[in-house]
Amino acid sequence: MKIKCVITDDEPVARKGLQGYVEKIDFLELAGVCEGAISLNSLLQSMQIDLVFLDIEMPQLRGTDFLKTLSNPPLVIFTTAYERYAVEGFELDVLDYLLKPISFERFLKAVNKARQYFDSNQHGSGSDYLYIKVNHKLEKVMIDEILFAEAMENYVAIYTPHQKMVTLATLKSLIEKLPDQKFIQPHKSYLVATDKINSIEGNIIHIGKYQVPVSKYLKENVMEKIVNSRLLRK
Repeated sequence: MKIKCVITDDEPVARKGLQGYVEKIDFLELAGVCEGAISLNSLLQSMQIDLVFLDIEMPQLRGTDFLKTLSNPPLVIFTTAYERYAVEGFELDVLDYLLKPISFERFLKAVNKARQYFDSNQHGSGSDYLYIKVNHKLEKVMIDEILFAEAMENYVAIYTPHQKMVTLATLKSLIEKLPDQKFIQPHKSYLVATDKINSIEGNIIHIGKYQVPVSKYLKENVMEKIVNSRLLRK
């Protein structure tokens, strides 16, 4: 896939340098070049962008402050001359943080990370794993290890036999990345791997030590899917 990206920086030299780097990468498609957060905001309203190279120190509105205004931001790689913003950048769950002057080698490492992220999270990609952002880094999650997922406001908790991982995402976005035939949604706030279900008792699904509720409105559909899949363990 082509990753549609935007460069945002108030310095002409920095914009030109990044543009030259982008043009060297065959999986990047430059969709726009902006001088500040205001023009970037307009561009994001007009088209779907996958990745933003975002400077921090800019007139009118800093990159970090602008990012906080977005409810569903694209993937972001910060580009800045100031190392002191690193902690704030990672708190905003950005993909990477590039310090100016940016070498092509460091740029390539960052965009390869972006490609890996998008390749593993494409719907229907057939991959046996996906990447999620946890504690300011990308974590690889094997799909066959997922027990269930739980929506928690703006976050999703993913449970495996070994750990619980919390990521900034919606349950809907997770559902789009997972194979339909392996998962069911017994409740608006839960997604369950059918082959991990031990038993169903009343409106409760038992998965090892965990219990997941089944909505009374969805129970009939859930039971039908489990029976038809023949994945419910005796």
